[in-house]
Amino acid sequence: MSLQLGHALTDGIKRGTTKTGGLLLAGLFLIQLLTQVFSNTVAADALPAESGLAVGLTLPISGTVAGALTLVMLLVSAAYFVVMSRALARPRHAMASVPPGLYTRRMGRATLSVAVAGIIVTVLTAIGLLFFVIPGIFLATCFLFFIFAIGVEDRGAIGALKRSWGLSKGNRLKLALVVILAGAIGVAVGLVGTVFELIGLPAVADVASAAITSVLYVFLYGIIAAAYLEVRDGETGGSSESGSADTVGTVAD
Repeated sequence: MSLQLGHALTDGIKRGTTKTGGLLLAGLFLIQLLTQVFSNTVAADALPAESGLAVGLTLPISGTVAGALTLVMLLVSAAYFVVMSRALARPRHAMASVPPGLYTRRMGRATLSVAVAGIIVTVLTAIGLLFFVIPGIFLATCFLFFIFAIGVEDRGAIGALKRSWGLSKGNRLKLALVVILAGAIGVAVGLVGTVFELIGLPAVADVASAAITSVLYVFLYGIIAAAYLEVRDGETGGSSESGSADTVGTVAD
């Protein structure tokens, strides 16, 4: 099915403005901020005491403990994106509630799958970006739906990558625009943080970056969810509005 990108954008934004979208935003903000604080603490602990450099918000704990907590937050983040994929891939009329299945169903397996697939995608995309950028964008486009294949369809890491590759066929040019949008969000957040750091407000930079990232990524994932549903349901002639996180696909590895 040919993706209607305009519809996906509109539908995705509407998904982000639901009660579910608001709750996801709050949770993502907390995760982003804590991860940044723990990372800052690691950096501050590694800096010489006489350096005088400000690294933003930190905690009075050792760098070793902060490093361990950073790794924990990365796993928490992987689990959270599983929840986001399930929550945003439901019909919009169902987004006034948060059923337990969104954050209890096979979470251990799904979190591990997202972590493994995420590492694979990150490495491949980074290598692709080194080769004149376009290969990296292409690979990111092909694997755009892997989190939804894991969270919604209960697929394993490799199965999710294969599924995303298949779903993206025939729509990669349009989906590349979504990937470019994600890149633009990253640049925008980086610029905001840099501005605050340059004027001597690194703590404000941390909070502002976490807040902006959370808002934009909830809407971005709403758009990706809408695109995923449109393409997936097009395979069987269904409607993207009928998509539900309670509909589990065949487990594939």
